[in-house]
Amino acid sequence: MRIGLITQLHGRPGGDTPPPTWKSVSLLATAAETVGFDMFVFEDALMHRGETSTDGFWESGSIAAAIAATTERIEFGQSVVNSPYRSPALTASIATTLDEISGGRYVLGIGAGGTPDSDYEGFGFPADRRYSRFAEAIKIIHTLLRTGSVDFSGDYYTASQAELVLRGPHAQGPPINIAAAGSKMLRLAARYGDAWNWWGPGETVEQAGERLRPILADLEAACGEEGRDPASLARTYDLYSVVPPGRVFDDAENEQSVAGSPEEIAGFILGLADYGFSEVRCDLTDKTPVGVEAMASVVDLVHAG
Repeated sequence: MRIGLITQLHGRPGGDTPPPTWKSVSLLATAAETVGFDMFVFEDALMHRGETSTDGFWESGSIAAAIAATTERIEFGQSVVNSPYRSPALTASIATTLDEISGGRYVLGIGAGGTPDSDYEGFGFPADRRYSRFAEAIKIIHTLLRTGSVDFSGDYYTASQAELVLRGPHAQGPPINIAAAGSKMLRLAARYGDAWNWWGPGETVEQAGERLRPILADLEAACGEEGRDPASLARTYDLYSVVPPGRVFDDAENEQSVAGSPEEIAGFILGLADYGFSEVRCDLTDKTPVGVEAMASVVDLVHAG
């Protein structure tokens, strides 16, 4: 089983917690690599306007490039790229560039987009027809990454004889991990994805299984419709949240956070393997290098599991 770390790129001056800086994100990535995490993922958003204040986000592609250049071993990428933010051909070009900078460690996590509409409207992106837009976008991205060229004209996107002349270490582009639920999106994951990603809170393993079971059934059906062995589509899981061993955390809004001894936390993560997950990415309640370092024994147990 692989284990990853999730970090956030959002905040605002004067907020409840200090907003992230490149230095703080870099320290987390370095700590995760040192501890032995396999994957480092982060969000892709631009703005969240609340009732009384607005949170901003560092642009995730720029952060990804910086992580690529300042780490050596760990794989990384956005948990889910919001595809409407960038044209599909540009997304493919960014992905292969990050593949090049990192020496083949970038993973393109992507989905149809799920942030609030204010995020799209504020930056001038369409918020409607998200499935239909994504269906065209992922076809362009997949074709361009896998073959190096594409000629496509659709209702929402065009890529007229686009070519990726310069390619990163992956001859067919970096892996594509598609976040999806619902039969139509799951079929796109089965058609174009190297992996499928979903998320959940710190339930018991049994509760997680009960919630996931119908989605997993739809995923296997989608693979069957695409003529694909479900075992060939890797499964990753974003776990919100985990209290690192020995760290104190008291928050009524996060009563379901996974907590306990290293063995108990690792046992929860390993239990998700029963549902086909081969990688679990953890959102820590203590988002500091100390919190990451406190996960070292959990990482070792998960790898040994």
